Amino acid sequence: QVQLVESGGALVQAGGSLRLSCAASGRTFSNYAMGWFRQAPGKEREFVAAISWSGSKTVYGDSMEGRFTISRDNAKSTVYLQMNSLKPEDTAVYYCTTDANRFYSGSDYYYTQTTTYPYWGQGTQVTVSS
Repeated sequence: QVQLVESGGALVQAGGSLRLSCAASGRTFSNYAMGWFRQAPGKEREFVAAISWSGSKTVYGDSMEGRFTISRDNAKSTVYLQMNSLKPEDTAVYYCTTDANRFYSGSDYYYTQTTTYPYWGQGTQVTVSS
């Protein structure tokens, strides 16, 4: 059974930084892509970032490019999201997710779709104050 546990969410001032972590268990972590989405109250779930199973490919949402960095540590079965220059509009619950296609490297579009990912964490709250 795949389990994803996020941590690192907090209240931070605009311009600040946070690093989210997601610990995965239940299968071989290094074989699968990992991703982050977010959802603000009253809004649809939004793609944030993804990293391929090999780590060679990263994809970012338009408003995150240059501010957020996704990385993975296969030895720790953990994926990270480093968020810098945070803005109030980054306020949301952030969800960790993983796909089910072992050793698959898809197009950018593949990584940005919620339907790609059958496994989701419970989420961690990020609040950015102005």
